[in-house]
Amino acid sequence: MAGERQLGDIGFGYRPRAVYACDPARSRGRLFDEVESPTRTPFQRDRDRIIHSTAFRRLKHKTQVFVAHEGDHFRTRLTHTIEVAQIARALARALRCDEDLAEAIALVHDFGHTPFGHTGEDALNDKMAAWGGFDHNAQSLRVVTRLESRYAEFDGLNLTWETLEGLVKHNGPLTDAAGKGLKGPVPQAIRDYSELHDLELDRFASLEAQCAAIADDIAYNTHDIDDGLRAGLLTLDMLDGVGLPAQILRGVRERYPALDAMRTGHELMRRQITMFVEDVISTATARIARLAPQSADEVRAAGEAMVTFSEEMAASEKELKAFLYRNMYRHSDVMRVRADADRIVRDLFDVYFADPRAMPEGWREGLDRAEDRIKARAVADFLAGMTDTYAIKEHRRLFDHTPDLS
Repeated sequence: MAGERQLGDIGFGYRPRAVYACDPARSRGRLFDEVESPTRTPFQRDRDRIIHSTAFRRLKHKTQVFVAHEGDHFRTRLTHTIEVAQIARALARALRCDEDLAEAIALVHDFGHTPFGHTGEDALNDKMAAWGGFDHNAQSLRVVTRLESRYAEFDGLNLTWETLEGLVKHNGPLTDAAGKGLKGPVPQAIRDYSELHDLELDRFASLEAQCAAIADDIAYNTHDIDDGLRAGLLTLDMLDGVGLPAQILRGVRERYPALDAMRTGHELMRRQITMFVEDVISTATARIARLAPQSADEVRAAGEAMVTFSEEMAASEKELKAFLYRNMYRHSDVMRVRADADRIVRDLFDVYFADPRAMPEGWREGLDRAEDRIKARAVADFLAGMTDTYAIKEHRRLFDHTPDLS
């Protein structure tokens, strides 16, 4: 397997960045010009702004898979984000990329997620169908370019071009060379911003962004198993039938035949992360050597992603995803909670859209006379920013009965 490969000449954080890495001294800058910090690089400053934002703190009470009050030990968007950032830094360090940029992109990647995970996003997308739909990636961009209200001279966080590029394109190009969307229409929020500060939507993102993207896959593919075991939705016996975890479990049991189930599960988690990470480093190193990019722009123009799983590991990861979808994300207990959460989001949208005065001050001003598309987007912005707990609280304020999500 990939973990047995020689990883070769990788970085450990005390050598200069590679020629293909993003250089903060050559950043393409910010939409609004600012005097740069004398003590931090532009990418370090981005990371700090992201961590200090309201949207980052809200991740604490936004669901990953389970609703927040099912237990203190289940992951939230915040703990997931921290785990993604740690893996992204590890990958960027090994590939001698800019760790701070990879971390910033990882920390901001989930800002646009609604309460109640993908259930909330699906409900909001349906409610917004007449006005361009709802996309959490586009919403993340709206948060950091418009909705955060912290600075005297501009809306949003005024992040660097490189961080915004990584946020928008971390899963690859959005358009072809002619500007046609590769997976349907590009959300209007992304098109609008790109007209002001061209994000080159037809090109790949930096290696740092690619590190953040695959770190997201590694984190949730592994830690959703942990949460599933803890919740009793999955068992170690079930995982014996899935290629990659089954292989790892055999090794754990051979070495520790008397190990209890909880520690066996934790050994599975740590070994799976290691195998994923080492596979990515080995595969990316080989691709970089083959394509030999001499700058970050040559990475963007390469026509293919460089930070990927090997073919063998990609097949194992796909099998694992399918297993989690069948046995965890579509589990009857999870689906019951999802149905109730869906109702909460839809009810709230309907109330706010019918009467914007039901929203707090700062959100409702002028909406009683606004066009429906403007009113709907304002309602979506307000709803998307809610935590699970606040959405439940608002529903209880506005309705006689609120579903019990426990």
